[in-house]
Amino acid sequence: MRTHKSSLHGHNSRRPTLLHLVCVAAIFGFLVFALQSIFLTGNRISDLYREEVRTLSGFQLNVQQCVANRGLGLTAKIIDHCKLVLKFPEGTNSTWYNEQFKIYEPLEYTYDVCEAILLWEQYRNMTTVLTREYLDARPDGWLEYAAKRIAQLGADKCYNRTLCEEHLNLILPAKPPFRPRQFKKCAVVGNSGDLLKTEFGEEIDSHDAVIRDNEAPVNQRYAKHVGLKRDFRLVVRGAARNMVAILKGSTDEVLIIKSVTHKDFNAMIKSIPNPVYLFQGIVLRRGAKGTGMKSIELALSMCDIVDIYGFTVDPGYTEWTRYFSTPRKGHNPLQGRAYYQLLECLGVIRIHSPMRAERKQDWSDVPSREMISRAHAAALRLKRGQSGDLGQFGSCKVWGKVDDDSSGPISGSPDMSDVRKKSNYSKWETMPFKSLRKEAQDHYFQMEGVSLYKMDGNRLDDLVCVKHPSKSEVQ
Repeated sequence: MRTHKSSLHGHNSRRPTLLHLVCVAAIFGFLVFALQSIFLTGNRISDLYREEVRTLSGFQLNVQQCVANRGLGLTAKIIDHCKLVLKFPEGTNSTWYNEQFKIYEPLEYTYDVCEAILLWEQYRNMTTVLTREYLDARPDGWLEYAAKRIAQLGADKCYNRTLCEEHLNLILPAKPPFRPRQFKKCAVVGNSGDLLKTEFGEEIDSHDAVIRDNEAPVNQRYAKHVGLKRDFRLVVRGAARNMVAILKGSTDEVLIIKSVTHKDFNAMIKSIPNPVYLFQGIVLRRGAKGTGMKSIELALSMCDIVDIYGFTVDPGYTEWTRYFSTPRKGHNPLQGRAYYQLLECLGVIRIHSPMRAERKQDWSDVPSREMISRAHAAALRLKRGQSGDLGQFGSCKVWGKVDDDSSGPISGSPDMSDVRKKSNYSKWETMPFKSLRKEAQDHYFQMEGVSLYKMDGNRLDDLVCVKHPSKSEVQ
């Protein structure tokens, strides 16, 4: 009996061992299969993006060559298919001292070209003026966002919408007053003292639209350097208070306030015969800063070609200057110049400066629109991954719709009636669709009547998109 029990016990003890072996074998097989699947999937993903990486790497080489040709001493070092470093030559006068970080301005800057091309190509399709349709479409647009655009409201939210509308109605069109591709060539004129070194006046005035900043004077004294044409002026809060004196009765310029409106501005707005709007842009956390950069954003949303004047600080500078005032400290000039150079070699802007005044500007060393479009498509595919086929509205986070019978009022208020008789609002907000250039009409149909707005910050995937009915827009 003892032997039988022992034999039986031995037989039973082997059964779990066999089961364990079978389980281990099964698990091992599963792991091998999983690893093979991951490896094969990885290869498929790698194969899928290999062409995109190749396209962007080729684009980087063109950007590098463009910087070498046009950078006035700047050079570009490629890190990978997206990242590069722009370097100033040794001995560059780095006299700008950053009080916050206790360092002098660096001589090299790292940029993500993929991120930059996605951001700036997006601007070509966007609206950069605050409108009523944006506030209506944006979640809590009137309650929370509108309050951020009104100074000294006395509350962090528009609990009293009627009060907030009283502040904003003066500068709040129902729909976008300006359209993508509305102009072929635009000049953005900065305030640098470099403008006095060259007579760019006639060239600036030859553009379809001219955008100026803040309190820059436009008169005969500076005409040969900065021109006389006046179409748009982007102003910060401080400069807005002085616009009556700056405009001197001119009705030509549209005023666009950069940040917030203010009850004091309303009195000024009612006293001038100029359209006035609020800028609806984004915050750039990298690159150049200031009103000049916002002017470029505004121009790109309306113009096919953006030429900039008075932004560069040429090699050998000793101080930041204005063409109409004494030298002053301002934004970091090396950082600005490097970023502007990057934008030129991404096809966003064309730089005009005294250092280039005598050379033939054929722009053949800037990547072509076809090359830029291919690089943009590749960068978008890499960013979106497997969802890269979302189409042109893939970045729309919020959707809104304009009713067929609600074209909406133009900006203003009832007590502006006398001023309105002399205003140029009809040149913009009430312009019939058929009066737009063909490229602007084509863009409207390509975008299926959708206006794109940024929602917040630097993110690309947070657009507010508003659909317009074709029969009310196309007249």
